Amino acid sequence: MDKLIAQIEKMKPFFEKVSRNIYLRSVRDGFIAAMPVVLFSSVFMLIAYVPNIFGFFWSENIEALIVKPYDYSMGILGLLVAGTTAKSLTDSFNRNLPKNNQINNISTMLAAIVGFLLLSSDPIEGGFASGYLGTTGLLSAFLSAFIVVNIYNLFIKNNITIKMPEEVPPNISQTFKDLLPFAASSLLLLAVDIIIRSIVGINFAQAVIQMFQPLFTAADGYLGLALIYGAMSFFWFIGIHGPSIVEPAISAIIYLNLDANLRLYQAGEHASHVLTPGAQHFVATLGGTGATLVVPFMFMILGKSKQNKAIGKASFVPTSFGVNEPILFGAPIVLNPIFFVPFMLAPIANIWLFKGFIDLLNMNSFLYFLPWTTPGPVGLVLGTGFAPLAFLLAIILLVMDVLIYYPFFKVYDKQMVEKENKLVTDTGESQNENTPTKSIDDLVYAMNENEDSKEKNVLVLCAGGGTSGLLANALAKGAKEYNIPINSAAGSYGAHHDMMKDFDLIILAPQVASNYEDIKKDTDRLGIELVKTQGKEYISLTRDPKGALNFVMNILNTSNKEIDVKNIEGGI
Repeated sequence: MDKLIAQIEKMKPFFEKVSRNIYLRSVRDGFIAAMPVVLFSSVFMLIAYVPNIFGFFWSENIEALIVKPYDYSMGILGLLVAGTTAKSLTDSFNRNLPKNNQINNISTMLAAIVGFLLLSSDPIEGGFASGYLGTTGLLSAFLSAFIVVNIYNLFIKNNITIKMPEEVPPNISQTFKDLLPFAASSLLLLAVDIIIRSIVGINFAQAVIQMFQPLFTAADGYLGLALIYGAMSFFWFIGIHGPSIVEPAISAIIYLNLDANLRLYQAGEHASHVLTPGAQHFVATLGGTGATLVVPFMFMILGKSKQNKAIGKASFVPTSFGVNEPILFGAPIVLNPIFFVPFMLAPIANIWLFKGFIDLLNMNSFLYFLPWTTPGPVGLVLGTGFAPLAFLLAIILLVMDVLIYYPFFKVYDKQMVEKENKLVTDTGESQNENTPTKSIDDLVYAMNENEDSKEKNVLVLCAGGGTSGLLANALAKGAKEYNIPINSAAGSYGAHHDMMKDFDLIILAPQVASNYEDIKKDTDRLGIELVKTQGKEYISLTRDPKGALNFVMNILNTSNKEIDVKNIEGGI
C-alpha cells in the first residue's frame, strides 16, 4: 500500500495542473457566482410542493404565484451562467495580458449572453422561446462563454480594435474597442446556429442535449457513478480538491437531472435520475468527500488514542455540516495509506445503495436543491421531499459507513496508541495540550505605542468558503483577545477577484494551495501578500487563535518592525 501511495504522489503535479485548467475553473466559478440564484429559487419549490406530502395543496393561482420566482430565476440559469462563466474566464486571460490592454469582462459577459441566446432560443410571436434558457441550456452556455472570451483575447492581444483619438474619453474609447470582438463572436455563434439548424432542424442547445443523452444515461448508471465519485475521492486523497476537477465536468448533467426530477414528480411520475447535487452532497459525499460524516464520531467515541479523541472532538461539528477538512488533514486521512480503501469505497457504496433504492424500491430521487452545508441526513430527507424510504436510507448509510471505516480506524487507532506509549516511555512524561504559554503583553503594548500601526485586513480562501471560515474566526478571536487591529474574512477561490483589492494578506487553504502561482499574478499586481498553507499546519491554526495571530503577524511584520512577533508562543 505504501508503494501505491508513493506512486499516486508522483502523479500529483499532473493532477494539480488539471485542477488549475482555466476552463474547468471558469465553469466552477461561474456556478459559484450563480449559486444565490439556485438557492433563492429552490426555496419557492419547497414552499410550493413540500406541503403536498402532508395532504395540503395550494390553489392553482397561488401555486403559479409561488412558482413564478423559480421560473424567472432558475428558468434562465443557462443565460446567467453564460455571463458568469465568461467573466471568470476573462479574468484568467487578463492575468497574462498587459495592465494597459485588458479584456473588458463586462463586455464578454454581454457577448456571451447574446451568443447563448442565439444558440439556445427559437423565435416565437412576440419574442423568443425560453425552453432552453435554464438548465437544459448549460452546455450551450459554456460553449458560448469559451468562444466569446477566446475571440476577445485574439482581438485584444493583437490590437485588432477600433482606436479612437486621445481626446476621446476612456469610457467612449472602450466602447469602440469592444465593438469588433463583440461583433465577431456574435456573428460566429449566429453562423453556428444557422449551420446546426440547417443540418438537424433544431436549435444548438437541443441538438447538444440529444447528442450527449447517451453520456448522461451512462453517467447515471452504476459504473458512471462509481467513476465520478471514485475520482472525486481519489483527487482529494492526494491533497487536491476533487470536486474542483470533477464538478465542472458533470455540472450540466446534475442540474439538468434535478430539474427533470422535479418535472417528473409534478407530473405524478417516478423521479428516477440519480446524479443530482443532492446525491453528491448528502449521499456520496455524506459529511464531505470520502463520506466522512461518521469518522470524527468514531475518533471521538471509539478511539483509545488521546490524539484521535482530540481530533474527533475538534472536527465532528464542522464535518456534520459538510466541512471535513479538519478530519482530512487533522487525522490525517489525506495521503494516509490506512484510509485509502474506505475513503474510496464508502462514497461508491453510498451512491450505489441510493441508486438501488431508486431503481428497486421506486423511491424518488432528489427534487430540490439545498445548501451543501445542510447536515447530510437532513439534506437527504428534505431533498427527496420527505420520501418515507429516505428516513430508512439515512440510517442504513450511516451504519454502512461505520462498518466500512471501522476496521481501518481500529488499525490506525492502535498505531497511534503505540506511538503515544512509546513517547511516554522515551520522554518519561506525556505531552500536555494545556502547557502555559508566554505572555504577549509586550506585543500588545508595542502595537498600542506604535502610531504608524495601521489596521490590516486578511482574506482566507478555500474551495467552498467553509474551511476558510474556521481560520478567519480563529484569527478574529485572537486579534480581539489581544486588541490587535487585524480584520479577517473568509471566501471561496474563484469568487475572490473583485474583493482582493480590499485586503493586505490572502491565505490559501490547503485544498486550493495548488492555485498559488495563478493568484500570485493578481496579488503581485495589487501589492498584496500571499501565503499558502499545508494540511496539518492549517488545521492547527484553526484551533489556535493565538497561533493564527502569530502566523499572520509574522507575514505582516514589515508593517510592524518594532514588534518581535517570533517571541509569541503558540504559533507555527
